[in-house]
Amino acid sequence: MFTILRDFIKDNSKRKPERPIPLEPIDTSTIQATKQGKIIWFGHSTVLLEIEGKRLLLDPIFSNYPSPFPLFGGKRFSKVLPVEPKNLPPIDFVILSHDHYDHLDYNSIMQLKDKTSLFCVPFGVGKRLEKWGVDQGKIREFDWWNEVSIAGLTLACTPARHFSGRTLFDRNTTLWCSWVITGQQTRVFFSGDGGYGPHFEQIGKKYGPFDLTLMECGQYDERWSTIHMMPEETVQAHIDVKGNIMIPIHWAAFSLAFHDWTDPIERVTKAAKGRNISISTPKIGEPVIIGSAEYPASIWWMS
Repeated sequence: MFTILRDFIKDNSKRKPERPIPLEPIDTSTIQATKQGKIIWFGHSTVLLEIEGKRLLLDPIFSNYPSPFPLFGGKRFSKVLPVEPKNLPPIDFVILSHDHYDHLDYNSIMQLKDKTSLFCVPFGVGKRLEKWGVDQGKIREFDWWNEVSIAGLTLACTPARHFSGRTLFDRNTTLWCSWVITGQQTRVFFSGDGGYGPHFEQIGKKYGPFDLTLMECGQYDERWSTIHMMPEETVQAHIDVKGNIMIPIHWAAFSLAFHDWTDPIERVTKAAKGRNISISTPKIGEPVIIGSAEYPASIWWMS
Protein backbone atom coordinates (compact mmCIF):
# COMPACT_ATOMS: atom_id res chain seq x y z
CA MET A 1 0.00 0.00 0.00
CA PHE A 2 2.89 2.36 0.74
CA THR A 3 4.34 2.03 -2.76
CA ILE A 4 0.89 2.41 -4.34
CA LEU A 5 0.26 5.63 -2.41
CA ARG A 6 3.73 6.84 -3.38
CA ASP A 7 3.04 6.22 -7.06
CA PHE A 8 -0.39 7.83 -6.82
CA ILE A 9 1.18 11.04 -5.53
CA LYS A 10 3.91 11.06 -8.19
CA ASP A 11 3.10 12.96 -11.36
CA ASN A 12 3.13 10.94 -14.60
CA SER A 13 1.80 13.04 -17.44
CA LYS A 14 1.93 10.04 -19.78
CA ARG A 15 -0.88 8.24 -17.92
CA LYS A 16 -3.30 10.25 -20.07
CA PRO A 17 -3.16 11.38 -23.71
CA GLU A 18 -2.06 14.94 -24.37
CA ARG A 19 -4.99 15.55 -26.72
CA PRO A 20 -8.39 13.91 -27.35
CA ILE A 21 -7.95 10.51 -28.89
CA PRO A 22 -9.43 9.84 -32.37
CA LEU A 23 -12.74 8.03 -32.69
CA GLU A 24 -15.21 7.23 -35.42
CA PRO A 25 -18.83 8.35 -34.93
CA ILE A 26 -21.29 5.49 -35.27
CA ASP A 27 -24.03 5.79 -37.87
CA THR A 28 -26.85 3.91 -36.12
CA SER A 29 -28.44 3.13 -39.49
CA THR A 30 -25.50 0.81 -40.22
CA ILE A 31 -25.96 -1.25 -37.06
CA GLN A 32 -26.91 -4.77 -38.12
CA ALA A 33 -26.53 -3.74 -41.75
CA THR A 34 -24.36 -6.79 -42.38
CA LYS A 35 -25.11 -10.48 -42.00
CA GLN A 36 -21.61 -11.03 -40.67
CA GLY A 37 -20.79 -10.56 -36.99
CA LYS A 38 -19.57 -7.10 -36.07
CA ILE A 39 -17.75 -5.55 -33.12
CA ILE A 40 -17.81 -1.85 -32.18
CA TRP A 41 -15.57 -0.90 -29.27
CA PHE A 42 -16.41 2.10 -27.07
CA GLY A 43 -13.11 2.11 -25.17
CA HIS A 44 -12.30 0.33 -21.91
CA SER A 45 -14.33 -2.94 -21.90
CA THR A 46 -17.56 -1.66 -23.47
CA VAL A 47 -18.33 -3.47 -26.71
CA LEU A 48 -21.36 -3.56 -28.98
CA LEU A 49 -21.50 -7.03 -30.53
CA GLU A 50 -23.75 -7.96 -33.42
CA ILE A 51 -23.90 -11.69 -33.95
CA GLU A 52 -26.31 -13.64 -36.15
CA GLY A 53 -29.11 -11.12 -36.01
CA LYS A 54 -28.77 -10.27 -32.31
CA ARG A 55 -27.39 -7.16 -30.67
CA LEU A 56 -25.41 -7.41 -27.39
CA LEU A 57 -23.73 -4.82 -25.17
CA LEU A 58 -20.82 -6.00 -23.04
CA ASP A 59 -19.94 -4.19 -19.77
CA PRO A 60 -21.49 -0.88 -20.86
CA ILE A 61 -20.08 2.23 -19.21
CA PHE A 62 -21.00 5.50 -20.91
CA SER A 63 -20.30 7.82 -17.97
CA ASN A 64 -17.35 10.20 -17.97
CA TYR A 65 -15.94 8.74 -14.76
CA PRO A 66 -15.31 5.06 -13.82
CA SER A 67 -15.76 5.67 -10.10
CA PRO A 68 -18.06 7.46 -7.66
CA PHE A 69 -14.98 9.54 -6.79
CA PRO A 70 -13.67 11.37 -9.89
CA LEU A 71 -10.23 11.78 -8.30
CA PHE A 72 -9.69 8.03 -8.76
CA GLY A 73 -9.62 7.09 -12.41
CA GLY A 74 -10.05 10.59 -13.73
CA LYS A 75 -12.14 11.64 -16.68
CA ARG A 76 -12.73 9.67 -19.88
CA PHE A 77 -9.98 10.31 -22.42
CA SER A 78 -12.39 11.05 -25.27
CA LYS A 79 -14.65 14.06 -24.82
CA VAL A 80 -17.54 12.35 -26.62
CA LEU A 81 -18.82 8.83 -27.27
CA PRO A 82 -19.05 7.40 -30.78
CA VAL A 83 -22.83 7.37 -30.25
CA GLU A 84 -25.03 8.53 -27.40
CA PRO A 85 -26.78 5.64 -25.57
CA LYS A 86 -30.21 7.21 -26.18
CA ASN A 87 -29.60 6.84 -29.92
CA LEU A 88 -28.75 3.15 -29.77
CA PRO A 89 -31.33 0.76 -31.22
CA PRO A 90 -32.96 -1.87 -28.94
CA ILE A 91 -30.51 -4.28 -27.29
CA ASP A 92 -31.21 -8.01 -27.07
CA PHE A 93 -28.72 -8.79 -24.28
CA VAL A 94 -26.61 -6.76 -21.88
CA ILE A 95 -23.75 -8.96 -20.65
CA LEU A 96 -21.97 -8.02 -17.40
CA SER A 97 -18.71 -9.54 -16.12
CA HIS A 98 -18.74 -8.16 -12.55
CA ASP A 99 -19.93 -5.27 -10.41
CA HIS A 100 -16.94 -2.91 -10.29
CA TYR A 101 -17.79 0.69 -11.18
CA ASP A 102 -15.83 0.62 -14.43
CA HIS A 103 -17.95 -2.34 -15.65
CA LEU A 104 -21.32 -1.87 -13.94
CA ASP A 105 -22.34 1.76 -14.24
CA TYR A 106 -25.59 3.04 -12.75
CA ASN A 107 -26.21 5.83 -15.25
CA SER A 108 -25.58 3.51 -18.18
CA ILE A 109 -27.96 0.87 -16.85
CA MET A 110 -30.63 3.55 -16.39
CA GLN A 111 -30.29 4.48 -20.05
CA LEU A 112 -30.45 0.85 -21.17
CA LYS A 113 -32.97 -0.84 -18.87
CA ASP A 114 -36.02 0.00 -20.97
CA LYS A 115 -34.45 -0.84 -24.32
CA THR A 116 -32.83 -4.14 -23.24
CA SER A 117 -34.64 -7.49 -23.40
CA LEU A 118 -32.36 -9.44 -21.04
CA PHE A 119 -29.49 -8.79 -18.63
CA CYS A 120 -27.11 -11.75 -18.21
CA VAL A 121 -25.01 -11.38 -15.07
CA PRO A 122 -22.94 -13.45 -12.62
CA PHE A 123 -24.54 -14.47 -9.30
CA GLY A 124 -25.44 -11.61 -6.98
CA VAL A 125 -25.27 -8.83 -9.56
CA GLY A 126 -28.97 -9.25 -10.35
CA LYS A 127 -29.90 -7.83 -6.94
CA ARG A 128 -28.05 -4.64 -7.78
CA LEU A 129 -29.98 -4.29 -11.01
CA GLU A 130 -33.30 -4.95 -9.28
CA LYS A 131 -32.46 -2.26 -6.73
CA TRP A 132 -31.96 0.16 -9.62
CA GLY A 133 -35.36 -0.63 -11.07
CA VAL A 134 -34.58 -3.28 -13.67
CA ASP A 135 -37.50 -5.70 -13.99
CA GLN A 136 -36.67 -9.02 -12.32
CA GLY A 137 -38.03 -10.86 -15.35
CA LYS A 138 -35.31 -9.27 -17.47
CA ILE A 139 -32.46 -10.61 -15.33
CA ARG A 140 -30.73 -13.99 -15.66
CA GLU A 141 -27.99 -14.91 -13.15
CA PHE A 142 -25.21 -17.43 -13.83
CA ASP A 143 -22.60 -19.44 -11.97
CA TRP A 144 -19.35 -20.49 -13.64
CA TRP A 145 -19.91 -23.08 -16.38
CA ASN A 146 -23.66 -22.34 -16.50
CA GLU A 147 -24.94 -21.79 -20.02
CA VAL A 148 -28.21 -21.00 -21.74
CA SER A 149 -29.37 -21.24 -25.35
CA ILE A 150 -31.75 -18.46 -26.25
CA ALA A 151 -32.74 -16.72 -29.47
CA GLY A 152 -30.31 -18.80 -31.49
CA LEU A 153 -27.27 -17.98 -29.33
CA THR A 154 -25.54 -19.91 -26.55
CA LEU A 155 -24.24 -17.80 -23.66
CA ALA A 156 -21.84 -19.48 -21.24
CA CYS A 157 -20.58 -17.94 -17.99
CA THR A 158 -16.94 -18.97 -17.60
CA PRO A 159 -14.30 -18.50 -14.86
CA ALA A 160 -12.06 -15.50 -14.24
CA ARG A 161 -9.47 -14.63 -11.57
CA HIS A 162 -10.66 -11.35 -10.14
CA PHE A 163 -12.82 -10.02 -7.27
CA SER A 164 -15.97 -7.96 -6.76
CA GLY A 165 -17.49 -5.24 -4.60
CA ARG A 166 -18.58 -1.62 -4.77
CA THR A 167 -17.96 -0.56 -1.16
CA LEU A 168 -15.62 -1.40 1.70
CA PHE A 169 -18.22 -3.78 3.11
CA ASP A 170 -19.37 -5.96 0.20
CA ARG A 171 -16.12 -7.38 -1.16
CA ASN A 172 -16.63 -10.69 -2.99
CA THR A 173 -20.34 -10.91 -2.17
CA THR A 174 -21.09 -11.21 -5.90
CA LEU A 175 -19.47 -13.35 -8.58
CA TRP A 176 -17.16 -12.26 -11.45
CA CYS A 177 -16.70 -14.06 -14.74
CA SER A 178 -15.76 -14.17 -18.40
CA TRP A 179 -18.24 -15.03 -21.16
CA VAL A 180 -18.48 -17.28 -24.19
CA ILE A 181 -20.95 -16.14 -26.87
CA THR A 182 -21.62 -18.54 -29.72
CA GLY A 183 -24.02 -18.74 -32.64
CA GLN A 184 -24.38 -21.16 -35.50
CA GLN A 185 -21.44 -19.62 -37.37
CA THR A 186 -19.58 -17.33 -34.98
CA ARG A 187 -17.79 -17.82 -31.66
CA VAL A 188 -16.63 -14.93 -29.45
CA PHE A 189 -14.80 -14.92 -26.10
CA PHE A 190 -15.04 -11.94 -23.71
CA SER A 191 -12.46 -12.10 -20.92
CA GLY A 192 -13.94 -9.56 -18.51
CA ASP A 193 -11.30 -8.67 -15.90
CA GLY A 194 -8.82 -11.04 -14.32
CA GLY A 195 -5.36 -12.43 -13.86
CA TYR A 196 -3.81 -15.14 -15.96
CA GLY A 197 -4.45 -18.77 -15.00
CA PRO A 198 -5.23 -22.31 -16.17
CA HIS A 199 -8.92 -21.47 -16.63
CA PHE A 200 -8.16 -20.03 -20.08
CA GLU A 201 -6.93 -23.39 -21.31
CA GLN A 202 -10.01 -25.06 -19.76
CA ILE A 203 -12.28 -22.62 -21.60
CA GLY A 204 -10.42 -23.23 -24.84
CA LYS A 205 -10.80 -26.99 -24.53
CA LYS A 206 -14.52 -26.77 -23.78
CA TYR A 207 -15.64 -23.96 -26.10
CA GLY A 208 -12.81 -23.07 -28.51
CA PRO A 209 -11.72 -22.26 -31.06
CA PHE A 210 -12.99 -18.68 -31.22
CA ASP A 211 -13.26 -16.45 -34.27
CA LEU A 212 -12.50 -13.43 -32.13
CA THR A 213 -11.44 -12.74 -28.54
CA LEU A 214 -11.94 -9.55 -26.54
CA MET A 215 -9.06 -9.73 -24.09
CA GLU A 216 -8.31 -7.58 -21.07
CA CYS A 217 -5.15 -5.53 -21.55
CA GLY A 218 -4.68 -2.52 -19.33
CA GLN A 219 -4.84 -1.22 -15.74
CA TYR A 220 -2.19 -3.74 -14.68
CA ASP A 221 0.72 -3.65 -12.26
CA GLU A 222 3.08 -6.33 -10.96
CA ARG A 223 1.67 -5.62 -7.47
CA TRP A 224 -1.80 -6.78 -8.53
CA SER A 225 -0.91 -9.15 -11.37
CA THR A 226 -3.11 -11.90 -9.86
CA ILE A 227 -6.23 -9.89 -10.74
CA HIS A 228 -5.15 -8.13 -13.97
CA MET A 229 -3.07 -9.72 -16.71
CA MET A 230 0.14 -8.21 -18.00
CA PRO A 231 0.05 -7.65 -21.80
CA GLU A 232 2.25 -10.65 -22.53
CA GLU A 233 -0.13 -12.81 -20.49
CA THR A 234 -3.02 -11.40 -22.52
CA VAL A 235 -1.47 -12.90 -25.64
CA GLN A 236 -0.93 -16.24 -23.90
CA ALA A 237 -4.55 -16.28 -22.69
CA HIS A 238 -5.69 -15.69 -26.28
CA ILE A 239 -3.60 -18.66 -27.37
CA ASP A 240 -4.97 -20.78 -24.51
CA VAL A 241 -8.62 -20.22 -25.46
CA LYS A 242 -7.74 -20.98 -29.10
CA GLY A 243 -8.55 -17.55 -30.47
CA ASN A 244 -8.08 -16.42 -34.06
CA ILE A 245 -8.26 -12.60 -34.05
CA MET A 246 -7.63 -10.75 -30.78
CA ILE A 247 -8.88 -7.26 -29.86
CA PRO A 248 -7.24 -5.83 -26.71
CA ILE A 249 -9.74 -4.09 -24.42
CA HIS A 250 -9.75 -2.47 -20.94
CA TRP A 251 -7.64 0.48 -22.09
CA ALA A 252 -7.93 3.84 -23.96
CA ALA A 253 -10.75 5.28 -21.87
CA PHE A 254 -9.58 5.71 -18.26
CA SER A 255 -6.37 5.66 -16.26
CA LEU A 256 -6.79 3.18 -13.38
CA ALA A 257 -3.15 2.15 -13.03
CA PHE A 258 0.26 3.83 -13.12
CA HIS A 259 1.53 2.77 -16.54
CA ASP A 260 1.62 5.10 -19.56
CA TRP A 261 -1.72 5.10 -21.35
CA THR A 262 -0.17 3.61 -24.52
CA ASP A 263 1.86 0.96 -22.68
CA PRO A 264 -0.84 -1.76 -22.92
CA ILE A 265 -1.27 -1.55 -26.69
CA GLU A 266 2.45 -1.17 -27.40
CA ARG A 267 3.37 -4.19 -25.30
CA VAL A 268 0.52 -6.41 -26.46
CA THR A 269 1.09 -5.71 -30.16
CA LYS A 270 4.81 -6.44 -29.73
CA ALA A 271 4.06 -9.68 -27.88
CA ALA A 272 1.46 -10.70 -30.46
CA LYS A 273 3.89 -10.11 -33.33
CA GLY A 274 6.50 -12.18 -31.52
CA ARG A 275 4.04 -15.08 -31.17
CA ASN A 276 2.63 -14.70 -34.73
CA ILE A 277 -0.81 -13.81 -33.35
CA SER A 278 -3.36 -11.85 -35.41
CA ILE A 279 -4.37 -8.70 -33.55
CA SER A 280 -6.83 -5.97 -34.47
CA THR A 281 -6.50 -2.44 -33.10
CA PRO A 282 -9.66 -0.52 -34.03
CA LYS A 283 -10.19 3.08 -33.10
CA ILE A 284 -13.07 3.69 -30.71
CA GLY A 285 -16.22 3.44 -32.82
CA GLU A 286 -14.51 1.75 -35.78
CA PRO A 287 -16.43 -1.36 -36.90
CA VAL A 288 -14.67 -4.73 -36.94
CA ILE A 289 -16.33 -7.29 -39.21
CA ILE A 290 -15.85 -10.83 -37.91
CA GLY A 291 -14.58 -13.13 -40.62
CA SER A 292 -13.40 -10.30 -42.85
CA ALA A 293 -10.28 -10.69 -44.97
CA GLU A 294 -8.87 -7.56 -43.33
CA TYR A 295 -9.09 -6.15 -39.80
CA PRO A 296 -8.38 -2.62 -38.52
CA ALA A 297 -4.69 -2.50 -37.59
CA SER A 298 -3.66 1.16 -37.63
CA ILE A 299 -1.32 2.61 -35.00
CA TRP A 300 -3.82 5.36 -34.24
CA TRP A 301 -2.53 6.02 -30.69
CA MET A 302 0.68 7.45 -32.20
CA SER A 303 -1.23 10.18 -34.07
